[in-house]
Amino acid sequence: MENTNKTISQIVSKQRVTNHGEVFTSPKEVNAMLDLVKQETQRIDSRFLEPACGKGAFLTKILKRKLKIVKDRYSKSQIEYERYAFLAVTSIYGIDILQDNVTDCINSLMTIFQQEYKDSLKKDCSKEYFDSVKFILTKNIICGDALTLKRVDELNIPIVFCEWSSINGKLYKRKDFIFEQLIESSLASDFEKSDLGKEVWFPKPIKEYPPTHYLKLKDFK
Repeated sequence: MENTNKTISQIVSKQRVTNHGEVFTSPKEVNAMLDLVKQETQRIDSRFLEPACGKGAFLTKILKRKLKIVKDRYSKSQIEYERYAFLAVTSIYGIDILQDNVTDCINSLMTIFQQEYKDSLKKDCSKEYFDSVKFILTKNIICGDALTLKRVDELNIPIVFCEWSSINGKLYKRKDFIFEQLIESSLASDFEKSDLGKEVWFPKPIKEYPPTHYLKLKDFK
């Protein structure tokens, strides 16, 4: 039975490589690549997007690095730890064309988050906190095609990402942006003058939400 399952797994893997170009990066390679931007991985609020996140090889390592900083700085206070650990989660984004990869990625990130929480504070996180963290991940890790910039579902609608901006550690301002508009060249009319007098493009959100406590963000689907 073990050999049969291994053979089936190899066939499925080959099919996925052929159909979707799916490859897996070893942990050693992941860490070596992340070390090239080590300073950013140690910034709790530094945003990362993996456009072909797979099961989360890069995103899980990034989260671990961020949570280590949170632990080192804030583990003596549960309130402070929870606020900054939550901020770390809001900064991680991913896209993958396969739904099972998206599900596995979210689950892996949640497992790491819960384990790091328990190791740092010597207790389990509350259900309300857990649910709020998972809500963020379900909004930030998208099943879509990074080439067409659209979701992979029956609607085939553009990918939309949420920007989570922390206000005083407790409240968050959510803005929804169409991913394509975040990366495409802007029309001249979209440029505005910055404080330094230079022209800067500010993308326009398609929806904004009122400042909300981070444990209540899930109330706004």
